[in-house]
Amino acid sequence: MQRLRQEVSRVPWDAVEYLLRLLLAGVLLYASADKIIHPQDFASIVKGYHILPESLVNITAVWLPWFELTLGVCLFTGFWSDGALTLATALLTAFWIALIVNFFRGIDVNCGCFSSASAEEGAARPMLWYIGRDALLLALAFSAVEARRRAGKS
Repeated sequence: MQRLRQEVSRVPWDAVEYLLRLLLAGVLLYASADKIIHPQDFASIVKGYHILPESLVNITAVWLPWFELTLGVCLFTGFWSDGALTLATALLTAFWIALIVNFFRGIDVNCGCFSSASAEEGAARPMLWYIGRDALLLALAFSAVEARRRAGKS
């Protein structure tokens, strides 16, 4: 056990945190691009989640991709990275919970995570695939938070 602690203490946590933060930034930047270009299509996806009232669907479809873009830029540049990492983790948690809620409600949604194209245009994926993929993205965010903590940055 002592040897394991020594090995963990030798990990270059600054480098791990930097790599995970850049990876998460890339995910958010990529996720925002198509939604910014096609806000009307993304609004249809947001509406399909049946979580928001009709009056908030369009504002969310316009605002959310720009928020993702801002978080991605902050994580990439390191500017306000503590707050950006916290908000990105919260955002990914909310997305994951929304998928799980819809899965148990029996609503098969087009995730809209990386593309605003309708399910008919692309290969439709099962809900469990989206839930699993978003769980991995959430694990990436939590890993970045932990690496940041171990690096002594927060």
